Amino acid sequence: MANTDSVGLRVFSLNCWGIRYLSKHCPQRYAMIGDLLCKEQHDIVLLQEVWSEKDFLSLKQKLASTHPHSHYFKSGVIGSGLAIYTKYRIHDTFLYRYSLNGYPYMAHHGDWFGGKAVGLAILNIGSLTANIYVTHLHAEYCRDKDSYLPHRVVQAWELQQFIRHTSAGADLVILGGDLNMHPQDLGNRLLRTSTGLRDSYSETAKFDGCENGMTLIADNPFISQKELSPFKKGIRIDYILFKGSSKADIYCDFMSTTKGSVPDHPFPYSDHEALTAELRLETRTRTEAENDRKAISQDAAAEKLAELVDIVTEARTEVKVGLHCAERMRYTATRTGVMGLALLFLELAIAAVPWLALGAEQPFPRTSFYMLAALCVAILVTTFLLYIFYTMELKSLQGAEDQMRLAVGSLQERLRGFPLAQPHSSQRRPPEGLEPTAFDPEE
Repeated sequence: MANTDSVGLRVFSLNCWGIRYLSKHCPQRYAMIGDLLCKEQHDIVLLQEVWSEKDFLSLKQKLASTHPHSHYFKSGVIGSGLAIYTKYRIHDTFLYRYSLNGYPYMAHHGDWFGGKAVGLAILNIGSLTANIYVTHLHAEYCRDKDSYLPHRVVQAWELQQFIRHTSAGADLVILGGDLNMHPQDLGNRLLRTSTGLRDSYSETAKFDGCENGMTLIADNPFISQKELSPFKKGIRIDYILFKGSSKADIYCDFMSTTKGSVPDHPFPYSDHEALTAELRLETRTRTEAENDRKAISQDAAAEKLAELVDIVTEARTEVKVGLHCAERMRYTATRTGVMGLALLFLELAIAAVPWLALGAEQPFPRTSFYMLAALCVAILVTTFLLYIFYTMELKSLQGAEDQMRLAVGSLQERLRGFPLAQPHSSQRRPPEGLEPTAFDPEE
């Protein structure tokens, strides 16, 4: 293939762990991050957990000469924590907030207050239009009993939908962020298979960093062994994903991660390791694109479709599990509220006794009476709010499940057009003239 142009692109991604007054050595670490970015001069910087806009503005001022264009994505109570700094002019931005993001009463986890979302920035890199996405999904606090798994699967579903629907006209797509998912987790497979995004670590020609590309490692002093259990050495949950288009090919020539310690500093940049991917963009002519399209194996396309059917079906099953849990929790809230209401009516009946029986005394002390009444009112208010929250959760889960059902039906209908459609592992030939659709992963 005769390339008409080749452009290098260095992309940086880091979960900064920037909770003011709570994260250890936060001001010092931001200063270190700023120094690193000024020195390395990456083309695109994608940051997560920049929870304070003051920290974003401080970095913006420090990076004014190396990364003149930036944007902070605002969401939730304390912000989405997402930020982008780039050498290229930002022409447009958009933020999509996930419909599910944990529970407000799990305040010690804090995900609900963060308003987890995906941010989009549209850039022009030479003659190419680039859609740059940065995101942060709900954390996994317990691998064995992950009560947030349905929420994270729905987030992955909404993320892939957002990318597919907004990147139709893009020549280049890059996604960076903390996905809080292992490489083979359901949500990760759903995201990559449905969008065609490729993993920099898996695609790179050369790698320098932590073993197996891990981004939460035991050697990081900010990490406790409990967080990594049952993975003693570490886990890989931060990613830089990319894909090209018919107008441009994209390759990862080199990828690196930090390794916990930072030379000449007493602590690392964050509790997560930073990622750097050196990408190479090669534009191509329309004739070359058409020839490559014809060369794509039809059997391989059928395999991709069948694999996607399996993954979406698995995701739909997980969402149904979340639906049953939400229905059970809403029923529990309703039952508790009814009990609180009955107790309040009983109290009112007892309070009416002195009025009905002239001269009768209050059956029990007024202080106890008022305290019990306050407890009943608190139960009613709390259960009412929980009922509303679980109803909203049910609606979101039902909406995602309906979308998945429609997607599975559409994919199966397309597969029925393949002659001798057989199980996943069989070879299929797509119908003549089949064009890529929203669920066609790009090669």
